[in-house]
Amino acid sequence: MTSDACVETIRHPLRTYSRVEILAHPSPAPARSGVYGWYFRTIPNTVDASRCTEFGGLKLLYLGIAPRAKGSKASLRSRLRNHYGGNAEGSTLRLTLGCLLGLELRRVGGGTVMTFGPAEADLSAWMAENAFVMWVEDPEPWLLEPVLIRAFDLPLNLDQNTNHVFHTVLSQLRRDARRRALRLPVYSAN
Repeated sequence: MTSDACVETIRHPLRTYSRVEILAHPSPAPARSGVYGWYFRTIPNTVDASRCTEFGGLKLLYLGIAPRAKGSKASLRSRLRNHYGGNAEGSTLRLTLGCLLGLELRRVGGGTVMTFGPAEADLSAWMAENAFVMWVEDPEPWLLEPVLIRAFDLPLNLDQNTNHVFHTVLSQLRRDARRRALRLPVYSAN
């Protein structure tokens, strides 16, 4: 797919999918490579989404790709399931959203992994109500990603998006959350 065609498909998707749909068995998300866009119903207060693409009352705030590089086994299905059902350690989108929503990042397990602990369930519930995803299949999404990040106003993307006005704020928010987590004891469910 050309980058122009991909931009148009992201700007005007046929539809978006919910958390319930993506986590269902079978999932509508393909086990193939591509680009995905996250549209949101509710926007965290500190995010200016006034210039973001709108579709059906939702705002596009983040784009991602699967896989990140040739040879990776990640697929659209595996990445989307991870974003919707994983944790902040394995999903930069979850890390960003949790920080924006004021959830407390904590070290877990052996102390090197950082998640929102029990608040991951709260984040999943928030995403179920507010986060919807669409995708475009492409065999080499890593070639499209830089073009797409320049084509859209994406306040939640950090990688390849350093010129965005929100980049410094979001980067600092995530750094601060990690620093606080390092000062706290390792979270234990016991």
